[in-house]
Amino acid sequence: MKLIQTATAAFAGIALSVSAQAQTKIAIKGSDTLGAKMVPQLSEVYKALGNNVAFDIAAEGSSQAFTALDEGTAAIGMSSRSVKDSEINKFSEKGKKLVEHVAGVDMIAVIVNKANGVKKLTKAQVEGIFTGAITDWSEVGGKPGKILVYTRNTTSGTYKTFQKLAMSKKDYGTNSQKMAGNEQIAQAVADNAAGIGYVGLAYVGKPGVAAAAVDGVLPEPANKANYALSRNLYYYTVGEPTGEVAKFITWATTNATAGKVIEKVGFIAPSSK
Repeated sequence: MKLIQTATAAFAGIALSVSAQAQTKIAIKGSDTLGAKMVPQLSEVYKALGNNVAFDIAAEGSSQAFTALDEGTAAIGMSSRSVKDSEINKFSEKGKKLVEHVAGVDMIAVIVNKANGVKKLTKAQVEGIFTGAITDWSEVGGKPGKILVYTRNTTSGTYKTFQKLAMSKKDYGTNSQKMAGNEQIAQAVADNAAGIGYVGLAYVGKPGVAAAAVDGVLPEPANKANYALSRNLYYYTVGEPTGEVAKFITWATTNATAGKVIEKVGFIAPSSK
């Protein structure tokens, strides 16, 4: 009997030890703008600081953030746009409340091929190009030639935000080609001298592309207050976050080390707004 009791006590001790060391897994889903670089790098630094947390990160577009939160497959949703009223209502009807956390600040850069002589556009010209009203570079001061327009796909928060900020909410032109992410748009523009697209600030440094000034202002952090296409990036949770999720969000949005990671990627830390 004594042997059984001793073995039982030892097993209990091992179980407690394993439980104390159990790793929390945080699923984060949504925006490609946040999820391709910024959040993965934040999560790696967070773990390197000794936090026993595993991350499951999926960058499939901002709309997927709200789908995943609703389905319970993500604890944190990433979005490069603010939540729509229709999405808020969907959660409200189920007795749930979405909580918004500012993850950083971005500037949507209009990019052209480095060989393109057009480096300045007015906001009206940007609207004309992306709505399809302007189709030739000669109409905006460039050499004659068809403009090739690249945009994000319809699940992208950047797609919606650009439509709101740069296009007076008008429809995209039928001549535009939809791409999966910032990286794909930057590559398409780099590969084609007649190309134009838009990307988050973190992708402006892609070889072969150049950012165009919009109404005389370049997309640079120092110009964030004056650039026409600046926007916030967001984390969303269902209700106020708790436990390890709350700990990570607080660190990612307020800690100086996290701020350095965000700015190294190319965005602007929320604490420097």
